[in-house]
Amino acid sequence: MLYSTITPEQKRRTLRESLASGRIQQFPGAFNPLSARLIGDKGFAGVYISGAVLAADLGLPDIGLTTLTEVAQRAGQMARMTDLPCIVDADTGFGEPMNVARSVQELENAGLAGCHIEDQFNPKRCGHLDGKNVVDLDTAVKRIRAAADARRDPNFLIMARTDIRGTETLEATQDRARALVEAGADAIFPEAMRSLDEFRAIRDAVDVPILANMTEFGKSELFTVDELESVGVNLVIYPVTLLRSAMGAAERTLDTITAHGTQEPAVDQMQTRSRLYELVDYEGYNRFDSSVFNFEVPQGYRPAASEPEAAGQSTQEDRS
Repeated sequence: MLYSTITPEQKRRTLRESLASGRIQQFPGAFNPLSARLIGDKGFAGVYISGAVLAADLGLPDIGLTTLTEVAQRAGQMARMTDLPCIVDADTGFGEPMNVARSVQELENAGLAGCHIEDQFNPKRCGHLDGKNVVDLDTAVKRIRAAADARRDPNFLIMARTDIRGTETLEATQDRARALVEAGADAIFPEAMRSLDEFRAIRDAVDVPILANMTEFGKSELFTVDELESVGVNLVIYPVTLLRSAMGAAERTLDTITAHGTQEPAVDQMQTRSRLYELVDYEGYNRFDSSVFNFEVPQGYRPAASEPEAAGQSTQEDRS
């Protein structure tokens, strides 16, 4: 009931253990707190919180318009509703190295298990679009070093995302990944890899966990979890999948209302009332509410013999 009973520190330890397990971990992307709970209910290993989704939630494009406050607040709302570790997209760290440091601590405070920080210029753009600009190596390294130095919980995962494959060679991507690990990155997110061989090349370049982004309509083929595991990927995210699914369903339902004058033809495709109540633990709240009044209210105050009544005195509580 209410929020997760598992502490952020426990979730961070769980994330570290899962990444060291030798088994690939699947993190679907949540688009609100209820979807984060649904991901846990379906048995996944963790929750991913996409910057593109957070921007879209506000009706904004994914070009770095969201603020640290907005991201930390919304990501924290999702993290507290699930027992799973949550990783959040922190874009470019919301500024220079000092801002990156503050961002990490705010995300720790919000209950996240980790974040990734990228090497794009600000304003940034979606990692699977053309025309990206990547900062120089020194700037990228300073961001990651500031993030690693700022964290207070050593289990908070600092992941470095690099978008350099969109502008340079695979070899340049390998070199940057190595430099980011040396700067303190616990994991590498090589964005917009074009083949399984490219993921394997990043795996060969570093000895930390690597992430695969299986976003729809992007530059990467939608590889299966077995294919990704075969080339050494440790973590796979599906960042916008649930939002796209939900918005597609919402649009179709609105079209149904327009066409038929009622939502009735779409009802069979909706989540039922009972399933929604199950996810929000309606019955748990009901039991809690009943227990609050499951006793008789005492009628008056009966002090012990050592208290004033024993000496024949009355008290304010007796008179009230």
